[in-house]
Amino acid sequence: MRRRIAAIPVFALLLAVAYITAQTPQANSSREMSIAAETKGLAEPFKGITTNGVVQPGLFSLRSPGVSTEPARKAATAFLAALDPGKRKRTTFPVDDVEWRKWMNQDFYIRQGVSFQEMSDSQREAAFALMRASLSAKGLQLSRDIMKLNYTLGELNNNNFVRYGEWLYWITLMGEPSKDKPWGWQMDGHHLVVNYFVLGDQVVMSPVFTGSEPVIATSGKYKGIAILQEEQSLGLQMIQALDEPQRKKAILEVSKTGNNNLAEAFKDNLVLDYAGVRASEMDAARRNQLLGLIGEYVRNMDDGHARVKMEEVRRHIGETYFAWIGGTTDQSVYYYRIHSPVILIEFDHQRPVGLRHLAANPQLPDHEHIHAVVRTPNGNDYGKDLLRQHYLQHPH
Repeated sequence: MRRRIAAIPVFALLLAVAYITAQTPQANSSREMSIAAETKGLAEPFKGITTNGVVQPGLFSLRSPGVSTEPARKAATAFLAALDPGKRKRTTFPVDDVEWRKWMNQDFYIRQGVSFQEMSDSQREAAFALMRASLSAKGLQLSRDIMKLNYTLGELNNNNFVRYGEWLYWITLMGEPSKDKPWGWQMDGHHLVVNYFVLGDQVVMSPVFTGSEPVIATSGKYKGIAILQEEQSLGLQMIQALDEPQRKKAILEVSKTGNNNLAEAFKDNLVLDYAGVRASEMDAARRNQLLGLIGEYVRNMDDGHARVKMEEVRRHIGETYFAWIGGTTDQSVYYYRIHSPVILIEFDHQRPVGLRHLAANPQLPDHEHIHAVVRTPNGNDYGKDLLRQHYLQHPH
C-alpha cells in the first residue's frame, strides 16, 4: 500500500481498499493502474522533466525577489494550529518527503493529509485562508470552481457524492512554515492539484493540475459556473494568429481522437523534446500573444510571485515552443503545448469519463472534459532545484 503506512490506521486502510474494490470493474481496474503508475513513477529518484534526459544547469538560483511570502507562512501556521493533534500529525511531512510526488488527478486515488470533507467550519476557513494567501484571486476562484464542478459531476451521476463531491480534496504540509527554511503545501483531489514550495521569499508553484468534467455547469446547485474558457479560447486564437508556415510547424497532427497530455501524474522525469514552432521565429506581436497565453496560467499564483515567474519566462521566450494537435475552428477539439527551459504548459480536450453516459460519442474527446498542466522543467518542480541548492549551503 502507498505512503506512510504507519500513519494510517490499518483498519481504515482496509476499509478504503474494500470500498474501492467493491466499486465497478472499471474503477477497480483503474485503481490497479494507478498503483502501477505510482510504483513505476516513483521507482526512479527525482530528476525533473528534460528534453533529452539531461537537466539544463544554471536556470534557477537562490535569491530574494523582493516579494514577501509572509502572508502564506502566517496562514499555514494558522491552519496547522486549527487542526487537532491527530489531523495535524497526518497532515505534516518533512520538506524533502516523497509525498510531494504522490498526487494524481483520478477521483479514486487514496490520498494523505486532511480532507475538506472532515474539516470543521473553522478548519475549512483556515484552509481557504492558506489558499487565499498563496494564490491570486483568479487562482482561488478557479480552485473553488473546480471543487464545485466536482459536485456537479456527482449530481450528474445520480447524486453520487461518495465518489464526486465539493469537499473531496486533501491538504498536506511539507516542512515547518518558516521565514528562511524551506516548506510548502499541496492540495490534491479530482481535477485539482497544487504544489506550492516556499524558500525565503521565493515560490515555485508546480506541478499544477486543473480541469473538470463538465467544465460548464448547465444545471444543478452550481449552475452557471464555467472554467478554463479563457485558456481554451486564447489557445485557439494563438494557432489562428500564426501565419501559414508557422502554423504548419506548430501543428503536429490535424486529427485528435484521444487524450494527449504527457506531463500528468508520475511523469516527473518525463523526457520530452521541443516540438512545434519556436517563438524566435514569430514577430513581436505573436510573441506577446504567446506571453499573454502563458500568463493566463502563471497568474493563478499570488500576483507578486506571478510577476517574478513571468520575468523568468520572458528571459527564455526565444527558446519557447508552441505545438498543436487537432483542428483550428471553434468547434474543434485540440491539444496545445507551450514548452521552454523554465515552463511547460499543456491543455487538452479529453475523452469523456464521468459523463460517458451523456456523451454524444464517448470514444472521442469533447469540450466538456479538459485537463491542463503546468510544470517547471529541468529539475525545479516542487522547488527541488532550489531545495538542492539550499542543502548545499545548509547541509542537513
